[in-house]
Amino acid sequence: MAQEITNDQANGQASQPQLVMQKIYVKDVSFEAPNAPQIFQEIGDSEQPQVQLNLGQKATDLGNDLYEVVLSLTLTCTIGQRTAYLAEVEQAGLFGIAGFSETDHAGIIGSYCPNLLFPYARQVISSLVLEGGFPPFLLQPINFDALFAEQQRRMMGGDDAPATLNS
Repeated sequence: MAQEITNDQANGQASQPQLVMQKIYVKDVSFEAPNAPQIFQEIGDSEQPQVQLNLGQKATDLGNDLYEVVLSLTLTCTIGQRTAYLAEVEQAGLFGIAGFSETDHAGIIGSYCPNLLFPYARQVISSLVLEGGFPPFLLQPINFDALFAEQQRRMMGGDDAPATLNS
């Protein structure tokens, strides 16, 4: 009885799933304060600023088990009908992902990677808002596991509306 030995087994390595974060970087960033400096006089008046967060994500297969995952955040602050500021960031990461089942792979791309990227994107947004002359703004944590589960549920039902969070 002959036994076939693969190169990995011959080298003492079993084929194991691998997930490697190779790089995190800002792919694109933008800040606009279209109504400055007049809007600064309206901050603190009777009307409360309204903040809307739009969240997006995309993944690109770069080949050789390497994926670029981009988390996009757009934060829009309005006072009345006027835009106080608009801050946008595309926080990206390169991830080596190999040996996972299709379901696990989708979960890594849709939940795990955005969870890793979010703190970096939150810091960029916070810095942009503060350096733009506005009061500090700290984005609350986001449950990417729940968002991914909701996205999967919508895909099964045929509804693919974008994720929008309001605070």
